[in-house]
Amino acid sequence: MTGTAANAIIERLDAIRVWPYPRRVLIALGAAYFFAFYDIVNIGDALPVIAKQFEISSQTAASAISVGLVGYVVGSLSDAVVSDRLGRRLALLVSVGMFTVGALITAFSGSFTLLLVGRFITGMGIGAEIAAAAAYLNGISPTRLRGRAGCEAVVWGYVGIAITPFVALALVPNFSNGWRAMFVIAAVGGLAMIPLRTRLPESPHWLVERGEEDEALALVEEAERFATTREQPPPLAELKPPVALRSFWVSVSLFLAFWLIYYVGNYGWLTLAPTMLTNEGFSLTSSLSFLCVTGIGLIVGALGSVRYSERFERKFTISVSLVVFAVALIVIGLAPVAAVIIIFGFIVSATIGFAVPLMYVNTAEQFSGQLRARGVAMGDGVGHLGGASAPLVILPAAAAGFFWGMGLMALTGLIAAVLILFGQRMTGRAMN
Repeated sequence: MTGTAANAIIERLDAIRVWPYPRRVLIALGAAYFFAFYDIVNIGDALPVIAKQFEISSQTAASAISVGLVGYVVGSLSDAVVSDRLGRRLALLVSVGMFTVGALITAFSGSFTLLLVGRFITGMGIGAEIAAAAAYLNGISPTRLRGRAGCEAVVWGYVGIAITPFVALALVPNFSNGWRAMFVIAAVGGLAMIPLRTRLPESPHWLVERGEEDEALALVEEAERFATTREQPPPLAELKPPVALRSFWVSVSLFLAFWLIYYVGNYGWLTLAPTMLTNEGFSLTSSLSFLCVTGIGLIVGALGSVRYSERFERKFTISVSLVVFAVALIVIGLAPVAAVIIIFGFIVSATIGFAVPLMYVNTAEQFSGQLRARGVAMGDGVGHLGGASAPLVILPAAAAGFFWGMGLMALTGLIAAVLILFGQRMTGRAMN
């Protein structure tokens, strides 16, 4: 086919007004997000017990978080190459396989060194998952449904994070090997996702870029047929014309800086809160109970992202939510009592649940299709080095004073709120 014919295929995809695939497509991605996000934060809830069982300091135990996030970077970059060169579906299978293996190694580790190996492999799988899934959803979605589809999938990731404290509260304080059972749950979930992944359609965008227009056309025609069987929505907003994207390296530099800084505060809250609260004098049971309540905010925020993903320019809603994130953390730092922790911790979690799905979508749409997975990997993926550094900077700050730990996390949110404004406006625009 000619270039004009190839463009016509993508225009036909963008003209579809409803989600043009079976629900199992989003279920396959959402379920894997669920177990991947669950596996990101369960290590934080287990750290106090791991430190005691392996007879190591809290700081040493927290290195398991850093090692996992370094693995995230490696997995994100390597699987992005697979995604861009060999296909989105294969990359998604590789990612779920890696974090399943890593979870099993962690669960049955007999030494802290082996536990670190398991966390590194787990991190590789989760990093690969995020890069591949973001590129995949951007590539199969009609433009005006791009944000909503990405946010719907990520909602389930935040359900996974939200239930983690409940699982930890039931297992970690009550059983000597309860923390190990948490990782077995993650591995079983990963195994269950593999059959679902084998049935995913390939990305029409990726096929067009590879010159496989006939296969792309067949997928779009099938999507059109499926869409006609569904109830049509009210008229959608007018599709905006594509814009000339900035150079790959300019966008990478901006979003790498954004994610590096943001993830310090994000992972400070999601993984270090149990340690910081116990160090502040709360019991492990009380700390986990606080997080059970505040974690519900992740789900509320993520559902909000689905509702408002296409209503406003995404970079502005992200920026506002990051400012709220920062203010709530400052309030907790100033008044670390139970009621304040619960109320404003809920707000912190809600802003994370709201902003991050939009941030995944917004990052992916800043890059052209043939480099999209690598762009996400080099922005969000390498940006996890910020999360890896969180124990190294947040815990020492918190040791100087609880407020300083929370204040440092708040500062990262404020800086990120400014940086995101330098991204291009992509909401409702066709992608190149």
